[in-house]
Amino acid sequence: MNIVDNLYNVVKKEDRESKYIYRMISESFYDGQAFGIEVERQDIVDGSVVKIERDKIRNISNIKEKVNELLNLLHVNQVSPIHLVDILGEYVDEYVADFNL
Repeated sequence: MNIVDNLYNVVKKEDRESKYIYRMISESFYDGQAFGIEVERQDIVDGSVVKIERDKIRNISNIKEKVNELLNLLHVNQVSPIHLVDILGEYVDEYVADFNL
């Protein structure tokens, strides 16, 4: 797995800070390349990471631009890793046709 692009947001609350990291990932898939997305949230208290949550969806599409649009959608709306599949599920179901397997 390779990281193709990285976006992040920082949300500050009373006693903690949450850093949301959105990554476009790529890997070999059959005879080509497939792109996916990984979302990570780091909860930081007094400068130390106290909790990390992470989820990813691999092999969304072989069309980089489509996956980049999804990455930006997640970033702009500050989607948590907990809701990654809820938000992207329908897109992933539709984009599987891009692979022409």
